[in-house]
Amino acid sequence: MTDDNDHAVATLAGGCFWCLEAPFEELAGVDEVTSGYCGGHVENPSYEAVCSGRTGHAEAVQVEYDPDVVGYETLLEVFFTLHNPTTEDRQGPDVGSQYRSAVFYHDDEQRATVEAVVDRLADDYDDPIVTEIEPLETFYEADPYHQNYYANNPQQAYCQVQIRPKMRKVREKFADRTGSEATVED
Repeated sequence: MTDDNDHAVATLAGGCFWCLEAPFEELAGVDEVTSGYCGGHVENPSYEAVCSGRTGHAEAVQVEYDPDVVGYETLLEVFFTLHNPTTEDRQGPDVGSQYRSAVFYHDDEQRATVEAVVDRLADDYDDPIVTEIEPLETFYEADPYHQNYYANNPQQAYCQVQIRPKMRKVREKFADRTGSEATVED
């Protein structure tokens, strides 16, 4: 999906949204990452309601990006590097359906790309990939204190233990895609 400015949007869930937000912000071509919720049955859910596991929502991020700089397939490769897509309703210390692995596609092209990437990556894992692939219906933005969480709280213990290693992994594995020196691709 592209907007009026030729930017596209990807919506991804893979555990705590803070653990996805900061690493995606490292990528050249990513203009904004917004933490929020999708995939549930309650309108305008609160963080506390989502954390209860009773709303059906997943913590997710919406990644607004320039497809002339970074492609959707690369975003998916980063996504699958940042979390374990073979664990159902769990990422590290975070347990519950709100922490499930899911890709919420915006159009048929995104759906086809996700399915192709999952098929290609399947042999890289000992267990089956359980990532849900479903159309995005509604994305609810999380409260302001959840946005830019790592940047605003870098010394917080969760950030040090959970987020910092993910950022390091992205910087190492996708070094050619981070910062302003990244090259145009797919």
